Amino acid sequence: MATVTVDINGRPYAVGCADGQEERVRILAKQFDGHVRSVAGDVGHVGDLRLFLMAALLLADELHEARLTLQHGAPVAAPAPGVASDGVAEALNAVAARLEKLVQTI
Repeated sequence: MATVTVDINGRPYAVGCADGQEERVRILAKQFDGHVRSVAGDVGHVGDLRLFLMAALLLADELHEARLTLQHGAPVAAPAPGVASDGVAEALNAVAARLEKLVQTI
């Protein structure tokens, strides 16, 4: 097993991976870092856990849209710019707050 150190939002993280997958992990980490930094730019620094959660939800949304596109054979219409992004940010903040409360009770 190999270990790769990746940089997410300016902090190093050691990640284990299968031998030969190091470059793939670096590529994925760079993509994730871009999402984390984008969220941080939109909502400010709200803690790594919340930033990571929001970025993961954005990636899950992209995956969901890609799957819908594959199922329907055509791109799914995107929401109007600026209209949904505020609502999405609010929803992500609410989800993150609930998850943080759950983590604190464990």
